[in-house]
Amino acid sequence: MTEDATGERLRRWRLVLGGDTADGTGHTLSGQDAAIDGALTALYGRDDNPTTGRERAGGLGASAPAVARWLGDIRTYFPTSVVQVMQRDAIDRLGLGTLLLEPEMLEAIEVDVHLVGTLLSLTKAMPETTRETAREVVRKVVEDLEKRLATRTRTTLTGALDRGARVRRPRHGDIDWNRTVAANLRHYLPEHGTVVPERLVGYGRASRAVKKEVVLCVDQSGSMASSVVYASVFGAVLASMRAVATRLVVFDTEVADLTERLDDPVDVLFATRLGGGTDINRALAYCQSRITRPADTVVVLISDLYEGGIRDEMLKRVAAIKASGAQFVSLLALSDEGAPAYDREHAAALAALGAPAFACTPDLFPEVMAAAIEKRPLPIPDAGAARPDSPR
Repeated sequence: MTEDATGERLRRWRLVLGGDTADGTGHTLSGQDAAIDGALTALYGRDDNPTTGRERAGGLGASAPAVARWLGDIRTYFPTSVVQVMQRDAIDRLGLGTLLLEPEMLEAIEVDVHLVGTLLSLTKAMPETTRETAREVVRKVVEDLEKRLATRTRTTLTGALDRGARVRRPRHGDIDWNRTVAANLRHYLPEHGTVVPERLVGYGRASRAVKKEVVLCVDQSGSMASSVVYASVFGAVLASMRAVATRLVVFDTEVADLTERLDDPVDVLFATRLGGGTDINRALAYCQSRITRPADTVVVLISDLYEGGIRDEMLKRVAAIKASGAQFVSLLALSDEGAPAYDREHAAALAALGAPAFACTPDLFPEVMAAAIEKRPLPIPDAGAARPDSPR
């Protein structure tokens, strides 16, 4: 190994190990490397049980100016994805959540969905001087999510709604050729190598009438923060579609119907209260009472299924909703993180009722909704689904 390669290797190990006496590198950092090491030390060098020697100790404390400088440093030295992780770690490891109540802190941070969840959990303690800044921070995230998700969601669901309204005398542009060919296979002419389409099958044209009703029932316990953010955005997108009547219900041990706020998902988010217990049965009872057209209704429960209410009643409620003709979808999470911690016993019980619970990414959600609207099998990912033969 060349001298340059050896030096680079020692440099990297020195940054990883942090310069304690036991790191064994003997390498000294300077310039930008020293600044990077200082930013990492401030966050990850803290030791709750210090021993003797040159310990790597945290240096952020509770000083707002120090934190503001640190936030600026990490944005200089690390890519956005790493900055977001470090911010979350700072909140968890160093107890900096309360500093998010200060406007200058909110203006300095790199915003993401997880940070929005943290802000929403602090809303009760948030002073008025910070609240408007916090709303702008949340609005930035929401607008970015809408740009990313809205067009595909509307396109996918509009197609599903149109396919659900088939006509027998379609205009040429509305002909469903796959189904038309399938319906006329007995009229195949081998000598001409073609099918004579005696009966046309077509898509129905979009109408102003409400075709489907969607009920989003969202667990707002602390572990579901990202799911609440995404559900609010999707709820607003669905509510903007004339053919879909959308209802948004959030719950912990109480139930809140936020449907009237769906024109602004930021209002929805600030009306939630992350944390607390969970009563899924009570929430489903409310949603069930609002179903007026079961055959045209999709109920989406978004919860990790840790039920604090009456378990057997919850399962009976799901069975009753399905028996009424409504579609029932159970999502363990609506986020980018994959399969979360969840109550496997309850998930397996739902799967036995024909409602397998699975984690869903925001990119997959439009396909899940389209499948539910068309009453076809859901596109369940291999990982994170609870099926009758397996708790996963």
